[in-house]
Amino acid sequence: MSQSSSVSSPAENTPAAPSLSARNQDTAAIAGEPLATDICVIGAGSGGLALAIAAAAFGRKVVLVERHRMGGSGLNVGSIPSKALLATAKRAAAMRSAAPFGIASVEPQIDHRAVQQHVKSVISAIAPNDSVERLTGLGVKVILGAARFLDKRTVLAGDYRITARRFVIATGSSPEIPAIPGFESGGYLTNETIFEVDRKIPHLIVIGAGPVGLELAQAHLRLGSRVTVLEQARALGRDDPEAAAITLNALRAEGIDIREGTRVERVEIMSGYVRAHVSGPHGSQAIDGSHLLVAAGRTPNLSGLNLEAAGVKYGRQGIVVNRGLKTTNSRVFAIGDVAGGPHFSHVSSYQAEIVLRRALFWQPAKVDPSIIPWITFTDPELAQVGLTEDQARAAKHRVNVLRASFAENDRAKAERDTIGHIKVVTSSKGYILGATIVGPNASELIQIWALAIAQRLHIKAMTSYVAPYPTLGEIGRQAAFRQYATLPAKRSVRKVIDFLARLG
Repeated sequence: MSQSSSVSSPAENTPAAPSLSARNQDTAAIAGEPLATDICVIGAGSGGLALAIAAAAFGRKVVLVERHRMGGSGLNVGSIPSKALLATAKRAAAMRSAAPFGIASVEPQIDHRAVQQHVKSVISAIAPNDSVERLTGLGVKVILGAARFLDKRTVLAGDYRITARRFVIATGSSPEIPAIPGFESGGYLTNETIFEVDRKIPHLIVIGAGPVGLELAQAHLRLGSRVTVLEQARALGRDDPEAAAITLNALRAEGIDIREGTRVERVEIMSGYVRAHVSGPHGSQAIDGSHLLVAAGRTPNLSGLNLEAAGVKYGRQGIVVNRGLKTTNSRVFAIGDVAGGPHFSHVSSYQAEIVLRRALFWQPAKVDPSIIPWITFTDPELAQVGLTEDQARAAKHRVNVLRASFAENDRAKAERDTIGHIKVVTSSKGYILGATIVGPNASELIQIWALAIAQRLHIKAMTSYVAPYPTLGEIGRQAAFRQYATLPAKRSVRKVIDFLARLG
């Protein structure tokens, strides 16, 4: 997420004169059919689609360019297939752990090809919403092909030479492959290829213990694989350490071997066999597996855009934007992963709203990083919005920390799912700064706290509604009431109550 006027990077580029070959290509491109539009969106992922559809709904002339697949990585190789796989894995885990409910636990018989078909069917069910046909019906002209800037106000895409009042770059990101010896020959998996595997993976080695790595690790463990996760730093390093520890302990208890502080020095990859040579707390060793998944971050998709010709500055982390998501070319915006992350579909959609307000209504809308939730969809789930406790203290806030445990929640007890808690951070005056939830349905329960932070609410607001019983959501209201836990013991409060009692 761009939080300041620029994205810092050691490899920033400034506009430079195009090469002779580039000038020759540009000269040849002049033959393309001219196409003038109000807004040209490059990239049909979640952010690009949202922006194109909304702008067209307001009567703007919109061109959408996509060089690969409509729906972007979120639909095809990211959020949707991973959640479909996790749903399958959760059902397998439930079959193994049904005994406490009076149902015989059984070892599920897993048809990995059928699992793959389930994932594909979910993608197919959603794909029509992002299709060329639907976008065309909504008034968006879709061009399938690569986009390339010819100058500051012209893009070549397919057979068209597009000029626009505003351009929006929403090309997303791709898996980052670390510079580890042995990767040169390929043979590893990423989130873009792992869903193509239609058989059991005997032993999956995962490089990277962020949300993607751990979600896929748990899914494959529950589908019968042995899983080892290697993390050079701290697993779930951006999350509240206390909450992250609960998720990590649960994953380890389930059977995932998570090794933190472990550096991969080199790998050997052959057909049906991988070996990772690592160094860590226990010295150097070799870990053998059948498949290797790289989940070590993302890199922005900038290739082929010819941003130098557009006068758009960029670096290793992505395109440089200000808080209004405008680039160094005032006609060009950038949103989503290509603008530096965080790499979530809902971030791209949120940023699309910011650009829409600026480009159509000339509003001074700016990105507010504090209102963006992030989720790890493991079991237990881990959800965060706003500041963590450590971040709030580092920002010199005088904070109160309010807690409630799922072990105290009647619905969680009924479902035998009591691991985890909610942790709310407020200012000394009671304004909500952040919330962390680890436990069942955390991804759903965090939403009311995201609203509270977006509206700058006082914690009192979270005690003023009636929560249905029994629900997991009661845990948030219970935590909010902790703000007033000491009131009954205060002498001043007791004196007021005594005085009112004497009045009859």
